[in-house]
Amino acid sequence: MRSTILRPGVAGFDKALDTAQRGGPLESAEALALADAPEERLDDLCAAAATLRDQGKGRVVTFSPKVFIPLTRLCRDFCGYCTFRQDPASAGDQLYMTQEQVLAVAQHGEKLGCTEALFTLGERPELRYPEAQQWLNQRGYRTTLAYLAEMCRLVAENTRLLPHANPGTMSRHEMEALRPWNASMGLMLESASLRLHQTGGPHELAPSKRPRVRLRTIELAGELGVAFTTGILIGIGETRRERVEALLAIRELHRRFGHVQEVIIQNFRAKPGTPMAQSPDAGTDDLRWTVAVARLLLGPGMNLQVPPNLSAQDYPVYLNAGINDWGGISPLTIDYVNPEAPWPAIAELRRRSAALGFELRPRLPVYPEYVSEHRAAASRFLPQTLHAQVSALADNQGYVKGGIARYAGCQ
Repeated sequence: MRSTILRPGVAGFDKALDTAQRGGPLESAEALALADAPEERLDDLCAAAATLRDQGKGRVVTFSPKVFIPLTRLCRDFCGYCTFRQDPASAGDQLYMTQEQVLAVAQHGEKLGCTEALFTLGERPELRYPEAQQWLNQRGYRTTLAYLAEMCRLVAENTRLLPHANPGTMSRHEMEALRPWNASMGLMLESASLRLHQTGGPHELAPSKRPRVRLRTIELAGELGVAFTTGILIGIGETRRERVEALLAIRELHRRFGHVQEVIIQNFRAKPGTPMAQSPDAGTDDLRWTVAVARLLLGPGMNLQVPPNLSAQDYPVYLNAGINDWGGISPLTIDYVNPEAPWPAIAELRRRSAALGFELRPRLPVYPEYVSEHRAAASRFLPQTLHAQVSALADNQGYVKGGIARYAGCQ
């Protein structure tokens, strides 16, 4: 006969789930109880999260048509799972993309209907590599972030694409310089766990991955009124409790400033040639659990994303765990951070989303609620320098004009 005695922690989980289902905010103690979710209750957890998503977002799932611009792959950090970073020897004569290369990619993407220019780059390489500093000095730039600001301006002024910069940690001055030419910006928190910085940990040699400095960058974005994307990376050695703690830290900053436009739940994938090459990938059920908990903690109004190219076989299941966004999808450029994982075709993304009852809609790099002229947030978060450009791209709901019909194979 099956025992009816509750295991330790199950009662706390049931109470937390009940609170979330009734629409009540989960405070820290209740939120941490979700870490004790019994495996047999995973479907209940996901169902509660999906119901909450429906309340806030309905049955629309979005994506951002983008080009990926890896401005430099040089980086001062060494993370145990990264194949994006290069050193000068492996980069050869391509330490940074030139202005001509940046503009060529952006203009090609514009012709294909893209609206986002995603700038991704290594963290402050000039602090580690004299070659990087020399390259910058020869072109009149003191830092990589100063060069990035100029490239964002170049794209914004010469194409209809809206820049979204992911440059790593930033000071107030650096973010202020980037803000006029970025519709939004981003920085993955990844984890709030200091354990990951211990000897042998994935962030041992990555000073910019310290939770304190990452959270300070997200805080600065709130103070400056920058619509901001962040998220966590799961499967790199953190516990479920530590994931909850990271999500609570993000929630606290969003409660203060209202600027976190999107939270990404990204799953670790092992890559050959890295220290973590033999580590297991984050599993489907683990990702489902994390997505559902994120929805319950962050509420019905948060935009929650899972990258579909990192879960090519089963990505639709995360719709039933509470997400409402697929992130950036490019018809032109690869995912340089995960080059082994191609983007799904937009037509396929639409078909597989529709099979679960969702309408796929393209969005700008800044989400509709930060765009609509009927919302006070638009004037607070959207740089004045980009208002006309955003108005030309957005429909009256804040999505991309023309909708899905803009993209080949989706009519």
